[in-house]
Amino acid sequence: MSKQTEKLKKQLLEISDVINTFQSEAVQVKIIDRLLDNMIEWDNGDEPFGRKTRNYSDEGAHQKDSSSRKPGATKVLNQLLQTDFFDKPHSIADIATYCKDQYDSEFKTSELSGILLKLSNESKLRRERSEENNRFEYVRAS
Repeated sequence: MSKQTEKLKKQLLEISDVINTFQSEAVQVKIIDRLLDNMIEWDNGDEPFGRKTRNYSDEGAHQKDSSSRKPGATKVLNQLLQTDFFDKPHSIADIATYCKDQYDSEFKTSELSGILLKLSNESKLRRERSEENNRFEYVRAS
């Protein structure tokens, strides 16, 4: 094996315990994919993790105001818990569509799945399999 492959193998072994703490395989794959992408950027001489130098004009026209940022998935789902939305079962796709329509926040289902699982583990939501399509649906825990 090449020196580079051996180095990569050693690094993956070092982070495997951290990666394996995530229960969702989709999350694990996403993290590893992001790490590998950033390693490639690093090797190409770019700054990793999107830390690129930006050239802003003196007026600051390109800087985002913190009040213009949209809330994250965790915050939106916690807001949904305060409503009657989860009184009926909803699939992840339904939840993502509702977030887009009602909160103007577009989330991938992979972004929501880990948070929904966490809310299930905290007994705030119940995760049930739909008999129609055999997919998970989330409803408020009693």
